[in-house]
Amino acid sequence: MIRFDNLSKSFWVRGERKVVIDHLNSTLPTGKSLGLLGRNGAGKSTLMSIIAGNLRPDTGEVFSDGTISWPVGFAGSFHGQLTGAENVRFIARIYGVDSDELVDFVADFAELGKHFHMPVRSYSSGMRSRLAFGASMGIRFDTYLVDEATSVGDAAFRWKSQRYFADRVKNASAILVSHDMSQMRDFCDAGVLLSEGKLTYFEDIDEAIEAHLTLIRDR
Repeated sequence: MIRFDNLSKSFWVRGERKVVIDHLNSTLPTGKSLGLLGRNGAGKSTLMSIIAGNLRPDTGEVFSDGTISWPVGFAGSFHGQLTGAENVRFIARIYGVDSDELVDFVADFAELGKHFHMPVRSYSSGMRSRLAFGASMGIRFDTYLVDEATSVGDAAFRWKSQRYFADRVKNASAILVSHDMSQMRDFCDAGVLLSEGKLTYFEDIDEAIEAHLTLIRDR
């Protein structure tokens, strides 16, 4: 369960205050893989970052009864001077998992070769995303936050990423942001639509997608 209590978030854009989350009071159910839908700029990534604790809301709080991943694929918190392996060991200590096991898993999963032992500042954005996705898949969370992460890399790596993600969410919840509606249908059984700072829950992912597409057409 993830519950939003009077959650608000806004940004100053060109001298004007833009509200993306507007006094949100809502509860997301446990045991569901949810597709988070909304037009570009609606605040999907902002909401994901708030849920993960990476971004502070203007008002309100997020409550959860389980562990929540960082946004899978988000590599902004890596220390550029440390190697990929050293960053993974740091993550393992934070989340209380075996560091050797996590390092071995990520080394195999991310397919970075010798770069795994080089400073992250030398990585391309794709390499950072592979490192972040591998680290998140190597830790068991109650809820996974996924923001376009399964589209990283070549076709073989994307297939592997999607397979691992599907395996993880068999026994966990997930919130997925993707512009690929077929991917939404593959991984999600319900959906939430973010529009004008509010969330609307749909028990069926196809209903959520239809409402999303209708909103885009009307705009």
